[in-house]
Amino acid sequence: MSPVGEHYFSADPSVPFRRQPVTARVWGHELRLVSGSGVFAQGRLDVGTAVLFRETEPPTARSYLDLGCGYGVIALALATAVPGSVVRAVDVNERAVRLAGENAASLRLGDRVRVSTPGEVPADETYEEIWSNPPVRIGKPALHDLLLTWLPRVRPGGRAVLVVGRNLGADSLQRWLDEQGHPTVRLASAKGFRVLEVRAG
Repeated sequence: MSPVGEHYFSADPSVPFRRQPVTARVWGHELRLVSGSGVFAQGRLDVGTAVLFRETEPPTARSYLDLGCGYGVIALALATAVPGSVVRAVDVNERAVRLAGENAASLRLGDRVRVSTPGEVPADETYEEIWSNPPVRIGKPALHDLLLTWLPRVRPGGRAVLVVGRNLGADSLQRWLDEQGHPTVRLASAKGFRVLEVRAG
């Protein structure tokens, strides 16, 4: 695959690797991070993730999964907002895993933010909450499989908080999640994005 056609969710992007700084203000905290080429939202906080942060209150749970973590901004925001919490950050993109790990270390959160590929996550690991800007561009079947794989790891009484573009199927995804037995409500809508809350049983 040529670099032009490569997607951020590739396991090992072939584009030359260049780091680029990003500063994000999340829930009253300033995070100074490093992004990189071949990783989603290089050099910026993408609009969907910004909407996710702006339209939600700082959470209070103690264990989280950042599904499709990219360079780690959601995972690190959660760990910063909730001292003592533990966050698992997963991504298939090897560069994303490397950058998220480096960012966790630079913010002195490496003891609480566990960065890995999906295959490295223990099979019995569960979470109070999942937070994600999921990779909808992988296609509907792959996205559905991804969510059906990880949503069962949310503990009873917990939730998943997702941000999805309206023009990328957010409303149909909400209906589909309901049909799959995952009650889902819209928390907010802004800048063409929906923030969805998926409740665990």
